[in-house]
Amino acid sequence: MPAERLGRTVTEVQRDADVPLWEHPEWRDGFPWLVQGVTGVGAAAEPFDLALFGDGRTGEVMGRWQALGRATGAMRVVHGYQVHGAAVCFHSEETPGLHVSPDTDGHVSATPGVLLTVSVADCVPISLVDPELRAVALLHGGWRGIAAGILERGIRVLEERLSARPADLRVHLGPAICSECYEVGPEVYRGLGLPEPSRPERMDLRAHVAERALRAGVGEDGITVSKHCTRCGGSPFFSHRGGRSERQVAVLGLSP
Repeated sequence: MPAERLGRTVTEVQRDADVPLWEHPEWRDGFPWLVQGVTGVGAAAEPFDLALFGDGRTGEVMGRWQALGRATGAMRVVHGYQVHGAAVCFHSEETPGLHVSPDTDGHVSATPGVLLTVSVADCVPISLVDPELRAVALLHGGWRGIAAGILERGIRVLEERLSARPADLRVHLGPAICSECYEVGPEVYRGLGLPEPSRPERMDLRAHVAERALRAGVGEDGITVSKHCTRCGGSPFFSHRGGRSERQVAVLGLSP
């Protein structure tokens, strides 16, 4: 019972750097002031899980985050202990380093040099950009967070703190698990307010997020959806349902 697909499909392209990023090609070419992308699997693209700090690998993982800051030119990198909720932090400080907010699944900023990050595997990295205001939001979209209103909360913070208008936003739904690989129980449909099937069914989570963005006032021509599935098609990304425990990190920010 997947939702009808909204938004135009795009295929991220890999940028060669110390920390390779798969970038939205239209945003890369159209918004040269924007830093955006998703890391992945490979010798130069290792996991960014915060849990690794407590696994005797603090130096290794911190070095990875520092390399991410250098590769993107960011002075301040912000992240959150993600709890599949709808809490969104607004960031305007420029203090250098890696800063982790408690119980946070979304971030908003309009400050150059601040890099927003969320860690994902099969969940949806949701990127919002206001090209006129040069304001950005990055949200961690698991089904529970989506059900809790993480998208709507991100849009509301952009409106309240930066006077953004939903109709001016560009929304990209990045690499995530596709409907062919994502079978869920009736409780997920119920949690998302969708008609409840009698047995587990496939779901297109990104299509559902696109529908919610449309209802929130985002124009359909401003919505794009990654062609990449994190599980199938020779994916260059980590997938929990594909048997990997690691996570990649999605990034979004304004160039310093």
